[in-house]
Amino acid sequence: MNFSRVPILLKDLKGKDIRRFLFVSLHQIWVNSAFTDEAKSIVREKEMDILKINACPLCEGTQLAYVMTCTDCYATGEKFEIYQCNNCGFTFTQNTPSGKEIDKYYHAANYISHTDTKKGLMNSIYHRVRKRMLKEKVRLVMKASHRKRGKLLDIGTGTGYFANAMRKETWKVDAIEKNEEARSFAKEQFRLNVKDEKALDELAAGSYDVITLWHVLEHLEKLEHTWTRLNELLTDKGILIIAVPNYSSYDAKKYKANWAAYDVPRHIWHFTPATMQRFGIKHGFIMAAHYPMPFDAFYVSMLSEKNTGSKLSFLKGAYTGTIAWFHSLVKKEKSSSIIYIFRKKQDEK
Repeated sequence: MNFSRVPILLKDLKGKDIRRFLFVSLHQIWVNSAFTDEAKSIVREKEMDILKINACPLCEGTQLAYVMTCTDCYATGEKFEIYQCNNCGFTFTQNTPSGKEIDKYYHAANYISHTDTKKGLMNSIYHRVRKRMLKEKVRLVMKASHRKRGKLLDIGTGTGYFANAMRKETWKVDAIEKNEEARSFAKEQFRLNVKDEKALDELAAGSYDVITLWHVLEHLEKLEHTWTRLNELLTDKGILIIAVPNYSSYDAKKYKANWAAYDVPRHIWHFTPATMQRFGIKHGFIMAAHYPMPFDAFYVSMLSEKNTGSKLSFLKGAYTGTIAWFHSLVKKEKSSSIIYIFRKKQDEK
């Protein structure tokens, strides 16, 4: 609108015409302003690198349904939507920040797997449980692989505690970690050979007897590509060990959108025993075994209570964790997190 001509136009208007003119003009200004703000919002959305999932990575179905909205309780307080495939039931976080955009969501001071902080009750509990679980993980690797030593790749090694524990058992260990701060800690603290995420595509096929991903697969944007590489990197008799949260668990059903293991937007993919088995089959694996992770229910329940705003998060979380633990004893598929053991499917001759 050319406002330079407004004084001239007003001379020709009287009474109701002036009021009508002013009303129409102000309305037009408001509409133009709103449109501009909306346009800017669209541009910002286009500029931000976002992972928009249009087809299910498990079954390639395109009938995707909204499930719930969860809040990022670690870093930003932003809200993200959980979607599910109507065909196979696989569940994921929709419109997560992608590429370098996701990095800021890991930079919270209390993101334990990257900072190694011991501040606060929750982090103190985490360290105590981790110390116990390291021994169990080492024992599991040796039992499942039928080896006392071999070559292992730990993907998403974080601050390197597990990789270091395996090296102490005389295993040859390579590790991959995307986060630069965690990678530096692992190198300096344990002198580990830790590479960035690009190394996954550079490693030689058939190089490893064991590959481990401890609560990592749910973070990886290139899910299909990762599964393919895992099969390629293992020896014919090698084993794949993956631990992930289980959203069909007792505690997940109780806390719903406040369940801490949804951990949006860092957790893109949300698994159940059924979908994990299907992913394995799709990529040439056979699920040999799966085991509950009993301590996770306590830790996750405490964090979930904190997400609800509970002032007694420790006590209430411990109570729920105990009930969840009993549920997992009766049926391990109800465990808060599950460890899956996969073997490569051998070609029939």
